[in-house]
Amino acid sequence: MAPSPFAAHHADLAALAHDNRRRALAPRTGRDFASNDYLGLADSDAMRHALAAGIERGLPTGSGGSRLLRGNHPEHEALEAHAARHYGSEAALFFPTGFAANAALFAALPQRGDLVVHDELIHASAHDGMKLGRAGTVAAAHNDAQAFDDIITRWRAGGGAGTPWIAVESLYSMDGDRAPLAALAAVADRHDAILVVDEAHATGVFGPGGAGLAHGLARRDNLITLHTCGKALGAEGALLCAAAIACDFLVNRGRPFIFSTAPSPLMAWLVRQAIEIVATEPERQARLHAVVRHAAERLVPLGVPASGTQILPVVIGDNQRTMRIAGALHEAGFDIRGIRPPTVPHGTARLRIAITLNVDEADVDAMADALAAAMAAA
Repeated sequence: MAPSPFAAHHADLAALAHDNRRRALAPRTGRDFASNDYLGLADSDAMRHALAAGIERGLPTGSGGSRLLRGNHPEHEALEAHAARHYGSEAALFFPTGFAANAALFAALPQRGDLVVHDELIHASAHDGMKLGRAGTVAAAHNDAQAFDDIITRWRAGGGAGTPWIAVESLYSMDGDRAPLAALAAVADRHDAILVVDEAHATGVFGPGGAGLAHGLARRDNLITLHTCGKALGAEGALLCAAAIACDFLVNRGRPFIFSTAPSPLMAWLVRQAIEIVATEPERQARLHAVVRHAAERLVPLGVPASGTQILPVVIGDNQRTMRIAGALHEAGFDIRGIRPPTVPHGTARLRIAITLNVDEADVDAMADALAAAMAAA
């Protein structure tokens, strides 16, 4: 019998299984401590009403093509203008996903001779974009502004003459910690660098009107922010907010933008309504932060450090023990996922507990009790 043409793939999956790192899709069951639907908007009446209003307006469900080939719709442009005002940028560009936005940004904007200095824990989409780009790349120690400064200083001393790019996330999805944005902005100013801040997990949750953790840096020529719409905003897509020249360049050179079918005009309408819902209903943010504080109080006695955000990682270390605990929590009715390498560094397998408005304090109390029992038994 001829060998399977997928023999290498079988072997790779077997190796992942041996290391207890093979992934599989799992259903949505149990109380939600896993999603990024931080404000509980994705399944809310507010968003259903907004969707119904968009349908009533006769908005098309599909765009029919890329933005450059008849796919451009007035709702795309209305969303981009609204996002630029809300997030404090000169312009904005709507992408189908945050992954596509990061891939386009890092592949197209940094030029040959530039240097991208990125946080060592930055998202995979940024890495994929950098691989497609023409600039040099260097990883800096996590959340260490001085490390970014030192790398750029050495690069300049060695003859680096292009533009430095500083790439970070404002809130890291697996650790729940925040970037030192003010210090990084100062580094960018000292070195005539461009600061790129992925606000994926801060949009909607932090800042006035949910404008994110970088809102205090808005209106800077050397700032680019990325706001995903599928997390706290409860919709889909991503908004890249930047100087008009950067957005114009991506329309001309950003292949993930140029060669992708445009997002649905109906989705563009829905995202615009979501931004307004968050901005005009601050009680959603306040309620989330109250549940987050309660969760921290319950989990700190279990050895879980308070992150100060809605993401609370429980670092276990061992892959198998991590998945045993996750399985026990699932059996107890709590959707908490085990996260293993390469998503997180080797030896730091963990449970990622996300606090959303899909749960309340009573749910948190029950989850904390179940977690204590599962950790003791694993």
